[in-house]
Amino acid sequence: MRLSFAEEFARELVEIETPSGLGEALKRTSRSLGFDHFALSLEARMSVEQPPEVLIHDYPDEWAKVYINFDLAGRDPVRRACDKSFAGFTWDNIENMIPMTRGDRQMLAVGRECGIGDGYTVPRHLPGSATGTCSFVVRPDGNLPNQGLIVAELVGTLALTSALKLSGMAASASAAKLSDRQRECLLWTARGKTASETATILGISTETVIQHLKMARERYDVHCKQSLIVSALFDGLIGFGDVFGWRKYQ
Repeated sequence: MRLSFAEEFARELVEIETPSGLGEALKRTSRSLGFDHFALSLEARMSVEQPPEVLIHDYPDEWAKVYINFDLAGRDPVRRACDKSFAGFTWDNIENMIPMTRGDRQMLAVGRECGIGDGYTVPRHLPGSATGTCSFVVRPDGNLPNQGLIVAELVGTLALTSALKLSGMAASASAAKLSDRQRECLLWTARGKTASETATILGISTETVIQHLKMARERYDVHCKQSLIVSALFDGLIGFGDVFGWRKYQ
Protein backbone atom coordinates (compact mmCIF):
# COMPACT_ATOMS: atom_id res chain seq x y z
CA MET A 1 0.00 0.00 0.00
CA ARG A 2 1.44 3.38 -1.04
CA LEU A 3 0.46 4.96 2.26
CA SER A 4 3.08 2.81 3.94
CA PHE A 5 5.76 4.82 2.11
CA ALA A 6 4.60 7.97 3.90
CA GLU A 7 4.51 6.18 7.24
CA GLU A 8 8.04 4.83 6.73
CA PHE A 9 9.22 8.29 5.63
CA ALA A 10 7.75 9.85 8.77
CA ARG A 11 9.66 7.36 10.92
CA GLU A 12 12.89 8.19 9.07
CA LEU A 13 12.45 11.90 9.71
CA VAL A 14 12.65 11.37 13.46
CA GLU A 15 16.30 10.30 13.08
CA ILE A 16 17.33 12.83 10.41
CA GLU A 17 19.60 15.65 11.59
CA THR A 18 20.99 17.16 8.36
CA PRO A 19 19.64 18.43 5.02
CA SER A 20 21.68 15.76 3.22
CA GLY A 21 19.98 13.08 5.29
CA LEU A 22 16.61 14.56 4.38
CA GLY A 23 17.64 14.52 0.72
CA GLU A 24 18.55 10.84 0.80
CA ALA A 25 15.25 9.96 2.45
CA LEU A 26 13.30 12.03 -0.08
CA LYS A 27 15.13 10.40 -2.97
CA ARG A 28 14.29 6.89 -1.78
CA THR A 29 10.66 7.74 -1.11
CA SER A 30 10.13 9.62 -4.38
CA ARG A 31 11.47 6.63 -6.33
CA SER A 32 9.19 4.30 -4.40
CA LEU A 33 6.20 6.47 -5.36
CA GLY A 34 7.12 6.31 -9.05
CA PHE A 35 8.88 9.66 -9.56
CA ASP A 36 12.31 10.19 -11.12
CA HIS A 37 13.39 13.41 -9.38
CA PHE A 38 12.53 15.68 -6.48
CA ALA A 39 13.35 19.23 -5.38
CA LEU A 40 12.73 20.91 -2.02
CA SER A 41 13.19 24.62 -1.39
CA LEU A 42 12.58 26.53 1.83
CA GLU A 43 13.21 30.23 2.34
CA ALA A 44 12.44 32.87 4.93
CA ARG A 45 9.53 35.14 4.06
CA MET A 46 11.43 38.13 5.39
CA SER A 47 14.44 37.62 3.12
CA VAL A 48 13.14 36.68 -0.31
CA GLU A 49 16.20 38.24 -1.96
CA GLN A 50 18.53 35.81 -0.20
CA PRO A 51 19.26 32.23 -1.28
CA PRO A 52 16.95 29.56 0.16
CA GLU A 53 17.79 28.43 3.68
CA VAL A 54 17.31 24.85 2.47
CA LEU A 55 17.67 23.69 -1.14
CA ILE A 56 17.79 19.95 -1.82
CA HIS A 57 17.27 18.27 -5.19
CA ASP A 58 18.41 15.54 -7.51
CA TYR A 59 17.44 17.27 -10.76
CA PRO A 60 19.65 16.64 -13.81
CA ASP A 61 22.84 18.73 -13.62
CA GLU A 62 22.10 20.39 -16.96
CA TRP A 63 18.76 21.76 -15.75
CA ALA A 64 20.17 22.81 -12.38
CA LYS A 65 22.90 24.84 -14.11
CA VAL A 66 20.45 26.50 -16.51
CA TYR A 67 18.04 27.31 -13.67
CA ILE A 68 20.72 28.90 -11.49
CA ASN A 69 22.85 30.59 -14.17
CA PHE A 70 19.85 32.28 -15.78
CA ASP A 71 18.23 33.04 -12.40
CA LEU A 72 14.96 31.40 -13.43
CA ALA A 73 13.52 31.29 -9.91
CA GLY A 74 12.07 34.77 -10.28
CA ARG A 75 10.20 33.85 -13.46
CA ASP A 76 9.31 30.23 -12.66
CA PRO A 77 5.58 29.62 -13.36
CA VAL A 78 5.59 26.72 -10.89
CA ARG A 79 6.66 29.06 -8.09
CA ARG A 80 4.01 31.60 -9.06
CA ALA A 81 1.33 28.91 -9.09
CA CYS A 82 2.31 28.00 -5.52
CA ASP A 83 0.92 31.36 -4.40
CA LYS A 84 -2.45 30.36 -5.84
CA SER A 85 -2.86 26.99 -4.16
CA PHE A 86 -3.29 25.58 -0.66
CA ALA A 87 -2.73 22.03 -1.89
CA GLY A 88 -0.45 20.20 -4.28
CA PHE A 89 -0.98 20.59 -8.02
CA THR A 90 0.18 18.96 -11.24
CA TRP A 91 2.12 21.12 -13.64
CA ASP A 92 -0.27 20.46 -16.50
CA ASN A 93 -2.87 22.38 -14.47
CA ILE A 94 -0.75 25.52 -14.00
CA GLU A 95 -2.35 27.30 -16.95
CA ASN A 96 -5.68 27.05 -15.10
CA MET A 97 -4.13 28.70 -12.04
CA ILE A 98 -2.10 31.62 -13.44
CA PRO A 99 -1.74 33.44 -16.76
CA MET A 100 0.93 31.67 -18.80
CA THR A 101 3.25 33.75 -20.97
CA ARG A 102 5.25 32.60 -23.96
CA GLY A 103 8.33 32.78 -21.72
CA ASP A 104 6.68 30.48 -19.18
CA ARG A 105 5.95 27.87 -21.83
CA GLN A 106 9.46 28.21 -23.21
CA MET A 107 10.94 27.67 -19.75
CA LEU A 108 8.95 24.45 -19.28
CA ALA A 109 10.01 23.33 -22.77
CA VAL A 110 13.69 23.92 -21.93
CA GLY A 111 13.16 21.93 -18.76
CA ARG A 112 11.90 19.01 -20.83
CA GLU A 113 14.96 19.22 -23.05
CA CYS A 114 17.08 19.00 -19.90
CA GLY A 115 15.30 15.94 -18.51
CA ILE A 116 12.41 17.46 -16.54
CA GLY A 117 8.95 16.23 -17.57
CA ASP A 118 5.66 16.65 -15.76
CA GLY A 119 5.61 17.30 -12.04
CA TYR A 120 3.57 17.57 -8.87
CA THR A 121 4.38 20.41 -6.47
CA VAL A 122 3.40 20.70 -2.82
CA PRO A 123 3.42 24.34 -1.60
CA ARG A 124 3.44 25.35 2.05
CA HIS A 125 3.38 28.83 3.56
CA LEU A 126 3.99 29.96 7.13
CA PRO A 127 2.85 33.62 7.10
CA GLY A 128 5.56 36.00 8.22
CA SER A 129 8.09 33.20 8.60
CA ALA A 130 8.78 30.88 5.69
CA THR A 131 7.60 29.57 2.36
CA GLY A 132 8.52 26.24 0.84
CA THR A 133 7.88 23.89 -2.05
CA CYS A 134 8.50 20.21 -2.59
CA SER A 135 8.23 18.96 -6.17
CA PHE A 136 8.16 15.42 -7.50
CA VAL A 137 8.97 15.00 -11.18
CA VAL A 138 9.04 12.35 -13.90
CA ARG A 139 11.23 12.20 -17.00
CA PRO A 140 9.90 13.72 -20.26
CA ASP A 141 8.85 10.28 -21.48
CA GLY A 142 7.28 9.31 -18.16
CA ASN A 143 3.79 9.60 -16.71
CA LEU A 144 2.87 10.96 -13.31
CA PRO A 145 1.89 8.17 -10.88
CA ASN A 146 -1.59 9.59 -10.31
CA GLN A 147 -2.49 7.01 -7.68
CA GLY A 148 0.45 8.18 -5.59
CA LEU A 149 -0.23 11.93 -5.66
CA ILE A 150 -2.16 11.97 -2.38
CA VAL A 151 0.74 10.24 -0.66
CA ALA A 152 3.18 12.62 -2.40
CA GLU A 153 1.21 15.49 -0.85
CA LEU A 154 1.73 14.04 2.60
CA VAL A 155 5.40 13.20 1.99
CA GLY A 156 6.08 16.69 0.64
CA THR A 157 4.45 18.33 3.65
CA LEU A 158 6.37 16.13 6.07
CA ALA A 159 9.63 16.92 4.26
CA LEU A 160 9.00 20.67 4.39
CA THR A 161 8.16 20.46 8.08
CA SER A 162 11.42 18.63 8.69
CA ALA A 163 13.35 21.17 6.59
CA LEU A 164 11.84 23.99 8.63
CA LYS A 165 13.13 22.45 11.84
CA LEU A 166 16.55 21.66 10.35
CA SER A 167 16.90 25.24 9.09
CA GLY A 168 16.46 26.69 12.57
CA MET A 169 13.69 29.00 11.41
CA ALA A 170 11.30 27.24 13.77
CA ALA A 171 13.71 27.20 16.70
CA SER A 172 12.16 30.21 18.46
CA ALA A 173 8.65 28.80 18.34
CA SER A 174 7.42 26.98 21.41
CA ALA A 175 6.04 23.51 20.87
CA ALA A 176 2.33 23.56 20.31
CA LYS A 177 0.27 21.33 22.58
CA LEU A 178 -3.36 20.34 22.28
CA SER A 179 -5.77 19.57 25.07
CA ASP A 180 -7.18 16.06 25.30
CA ARG A 181 -10.49 17.19 23.83
CA GLN A 182 -8.78 19.08 21.00
CA ARG A 183 -6.78 15.97 20.20
CA GLU A 184 -9.94 13.84 20.16
CA CYS A 185 -11.68 16.23 17.78
CA LEU A 186 -8.61 16.33 15.55
CA LEU A 187 -8.27 12.55 15.54
CA TRP A 188 -11.84 12.00 14.36
CA THR A 189 -11.39 14.73 11.76
CA ALA A 190 -8.28 12.93 10.49
CA ARG A 191 -10.38 9.76 10.28
CA GLY A 192 -12.68 11.55 7.86
CA LYS A 193 -15.52 12.48 10.19
CA THR A 194 -17.37 15.79 9.86
CA ALA A 195 -17.78 18.16 12.79
CA SER A 196 -21.35 16.93 13.21
CA GLU A 197 -20.32 13.26 13.19
CA THR A 198 -17.47 13.98 15.63
CA ALA A 199 -19.91 15.76 17.94
CA THR A 200 -22.19 12.72 17.98
CA ILE A 201 -19.29 10.36 18.69
CA LEU A 202 -17.92 12.49 21.54
CA GLY A 203 -21.29 13.52 22.95
CA ILE A 204 -20.72 17.26 22.55
CA SER A 205 -22.20 19.95 20.32
CA THR A 206 -21.09 20.59 16.75
CA GLU A 207 -20.23 24.17 17.70
CA THR A 208 -17.93 22.88 20.44
CA VAL A 209 -16.11 20.61 17.98
CA ILE A 210 -15.65 23.50 15.56
CA GLN A 211 -14.28 25.68 18.36
CA HIS A 212 -11.85 22.98 19.54
CA LEU A 213 -10.49 22.58 16.00
CA LYS A 214 -10.21 26.35 15.58
CA MET A 215 -8.19 26.62 18.79
CA ALA A 216 -6.00 23.69 17.69
CA ARG A 217 -5.21 25.44 14.39
CA GLU A 218 -4.36 28.62 16.27
CA ARG A 219 -1.97 26.75 18.57
CA TYR A 220 -0.16 25.31 15.55
CA ASP A 221 -0.48 28.55 13.58
CA VAL A 222 -1.94 26.77 10.55
CA HIS A 223 -4.98 27.64 8.50
CA CYS A 224 -6.47 24.39 7.26
CA LYS A 225 -7.28 20.98 8.69
CA GLN A 226 -4.80 19.19 6.41
CA SER A 227 -1.87 21.20 7.80
CA LEU A 228 -3.16 20.69 11.33
CA ILE A 229 -3.34 16.91 10.84
CA VAL A 230 0.17 16.76 9.38
CA SER A 231 1.58 18.91 12.20
CA ALA A 232 0.01 16.65 14.82
CA LEU A 233 1.29 13.54 13.02
CA PHE A 234 4.80 14.97 12.89
CA ASP A 235 4.73 15.89 16.60
CA GLY A 236 3.40 12.46 17.56
CA LEU A 237 0.11 13.71 19.02
CA ILE A 238 -1.68 11.33 16.69
CA GLY A 239 -0.24 8.38 14.80
CA PHE A 240 -0.86 6.75 11.45
CA GLY A 241 -2.22 3.73 13.29
CA ASP A 242 -4.65 5.96 15.18
CA VAL A 243 -5.91 7.46 11.94
CA PHE A 244 -6.09 4.41 9.70
CA GLY A 245 -5.99 1.39 11.99
CA TRP A 246 -9.34 1.99 13.69
CA ARG A 247 -11.29 0.84 10.61
CA LYS A 248 -10.30 -2.79 11.16
CA TYR A 249 -12.21 -2.77 14.44
CA GLN A 250 -15.45 -1.47 12.96
